[in-house]
Amino acid sequence: MPGCCASGGDRHIAVEAFGLPAHREVLRAHGLVLDALAVDELGARTDELARRPRVRSVVVSAAHQMPLGVTLAPERRAAVVAWAHARDGLVIEDDYDGEFRYDRAQVGSLQALDPDRVIYTGTASKSLAPGLRLAWMVVPAALVEPLTRAKALADRQSGVLDQLTLAELLEQGGYDRHVRRVRLHYRRRRDYLVDQLARRAPSAQVTGIAAGLHALVRVPAHADAVRARASALGLAVGHLDDYRMDGPHCSAVPGTEGLVVGYGAPPEHAFARAVELLCRALDG
Repeated sequence: MPGCCASGGDRHIAVEAFGLPAHREVLRAHGLVLDALAVDELGARTDELARRPRVRSVVVSAAHQMPLGVTLAPERRAAVVAWAHARDGLVIEDDYDGEFRYDRAQVGSLQALDPDRVIYTGTASKSLAPGLRLAWMVVPAALVEPLTRAKALADRQSGVLDQLTLAELLEQGGYDRHVRRVRLHYRRRRDYLVDQLARRAPSAQVTGIAAGLHALVRVPAHADAVRARASALGLAVGHLDDYRMDGPHCSAVPGTEGLVVGYGAPPEHAFARAVELLCRALDG
């Protein structure tokens, strides 16, 4: 069984060079040393793990990388599982929005490739509401007891009524029906965003949109200026650099700058206006 979590003795963990800063803050707050994996159009460079002798754990968003939106390629999926087996290590799979897929078949989880080496994590934040604070983990049998104990020490328990309600939705099929309905809703939003950008800001390249609730809008240059114009118009957009981890392995796909645009949050009455403002900011 992986010793990295069971013993608590290993301090180095690999993470994707682009990801949510809050995740890195949590890891560092627990005394871990972060080692960045470069990310390109095929996902995290999991082949690099073999050259990181101090690392025995890695966090990857295999289904839909945050924020680049790419899917981990099959050969790299195989590589990370093989690495975990050879290194006696552990893979933490962050599937934060895998239920929202549009132009592709469902991507199988890494956890299915090696249940003894992969922790699968998911959340209801995207599909239901962030305020529920409900998430789940599928873990190797040997980690159930230590993780349960750690959870109890951290916050005792999540809301019981919320968990029972979600369980009922799952058992009765209501959750699946809800996801199918909102998936169509978000696909329409995505299509509208892509269509408007193609019409009004043709120099921008929209990528990472086969799944999820955000798009990466690559611009030829001056993403900071675009974001400043958007802010002046009352629109908040992210910059790719907001998600970049500092370090020697943190290069982006070269030649472009990017904005991270979430299209799930605006209320229905404000969505078209938000897209219009984005187009105006991009058009300059």
